[in-house]
Amino acid sequence: MGELYSCPECGHEWNPEEVEAEGKLIVKDANGNLLEDGDTVIVIKNLPVKGAAGPIKSGTKVKNIRLTDGDHNIDCKIDGFGAMALKSEFVRKA
Repeated sequence: MGELYSCPECGHEWNPEEVEAEGKLIVKDANGNLLEDGDTVIVIKNLPVKGAAGPIKSGTKVKNIRLTDGDHNIDCKIDGFGAMALKSEFVRKA
């Protein structure tokens, strides 16, 4: 199917270039840049936080991220909010 591989049984499609290389987790930001542990990212959208007085503002810089597997694939600490899990689609590499 063009550049994508497709499973004939379940219909799942994937790009072979984005497959985990030797167990290494591949995470990309909103612009498609590869992220790594320890990178600094910037939030590109106001993100509401349950139980907090206000949202994480757009433009907030987050230092020393840790990549994880799952829906929220960035673990970090944000000043004023504490430990947090973010989705990579709402950040860009600084």
